[in-house]
Amino acid sequence: MKTLVTWLLAACALLLVAYLYPGVQVQSFTSALIAAFVIGLFNMVLRPILVLLTLPVTLVTLGLFLFVINALLFWAAASVLDGFHVNGFGAALLGSLIYSAIMLVVDAAVKSLLSR
Repeated sequence: MKTLVTWLLAACALLLVAYLYPGVQVQSFTSALIAAFVIGLFNMVLRPILVLLTLPVTLVTLGLFLFVINALLFWAAASVLDGFHVNGFGAALLGSLIYSAIMLVVDAAVKSLLSR
């Protein structure tokens, strides 16, 4: 149940990112659902590998390179999907920051509401 609610709210978060920032476009709620699934899948499978491979750079930049990894995964999800488009790396960086901030709020809300 928690996973389903988080997935639906992640799709809503993507639509909110597209509404707030013109560098990210989402065509429909269905596209947002698919994009949220792919972003979650990339974060689950690819992110740990990328973090491990780029650990020296991440340490030198005091963790700031993790923002680059998030942006690359956000951009990669947009390049794989139809209906979800990001206008370049800068837009991916800002879009992923907005999306991450919204998802922090969503995760906290879901955790507090479903733990009752």
